[in-house]
Amino acid sequence: MTILLYGRPPAVFDPPGTATQVSPLIPGSTPLEDVAPGSADEIMIYAPPGVLERRHTLALALKALKVGGRLDAMAAKDKGGARLKKELEGFGVVVGESAKAHHRRCVVIRPETVTGIEEAITAGAARLVEGLEAWSQPGVFAWDRIDAGSLLLAQTAPVLKGAGADLGCGYGALATVVLGSPAVTSLRLIDLDRRAIDAARKNVTDARARFEWADARTLEGAGDLDFIVTNPPFHDGGAEDRRLGQAFIQKAAGMLGKGGVLWLVANRHLPYEADLNAAFKRVTKVADAGGYKVYEAVK
Repeated sequence: MTILLYGRPPAVFDPPGTATQVSPLIPGSTPLEDVAPGSADEIMIYAPPGVLERRHTLALALKALKVGGRLDAMAAKDKGGARLKKELEGFGVVVGESAKAHHRRCVVIRPETVTGIEEAITAGAARLVEGLEAWSQPGVFAWDRIDAGSLLLAQTAPVLKGAGADLGCGYGALATVVLGSPAVTSLRLIDLDRRAIDAARKNVTDARARFEWADARTLEGAGDLDFIVTNPPFHDGGAEDRRLGQAFIQKAAGMLGKGGVLWLVANRHLPYEADLNAAFKRVTKVADAGGYKVYEAVK
């Protein structure tokens, strides 16, 4: 029996322990796009909050299921759960809905015929974004625009040199600027999102770039880098979590060599100053504009 699991549903929903993980946000997982059509017996999905991303995921799941296979999808009520039943019914399926733990849960038995799944898959797929002139995909951070924080960091940081890393690289916008310096010898582009890494590979073709689908918080800190740039995330599953940025700061300190420098941009309201001062020898706020602040921290 083939059982797939997308994401990490709350334990109250009894996620299957032996399932194959297919979420792009869990390094090492199997891409749901690569699952053979009609091959899965059961799929449980902790649905993502973005509309295009969610419909794309649900459509991929219906395509992967065998006729008679079971789709079990849930989402927090304020993160797409209230729309989940209607979105599934739009694919021509019968939906059983229940409420539990501030979530909506929808169960579908895959019928012989479904409608509109190819359109939903295309709408949420990777593409060359018009006006951005870069590859990206719904679900990737700031997927269809230049993020204002990353732009401020790019405008503020000096010409960098040596070996570096971009923690949370997204589709590669900041890395493209960093690699404009011929003094940069190598750059590790690291992101938790496989879709971001796939896009970055297309957007950043410089031979000095290396791409890593990984959780930056779990990387080995070899203390051998000259610089790190980062616009760290501060949301987890749609909820603000300042511990993410704090973990990025600690990891950056471990990855940098003595005298190495961290260039970090963050929303103005995020209190990272104490963490920066605890982990680095010298910390300077070098920009404060448009609701963002940029720090230079020297180890």
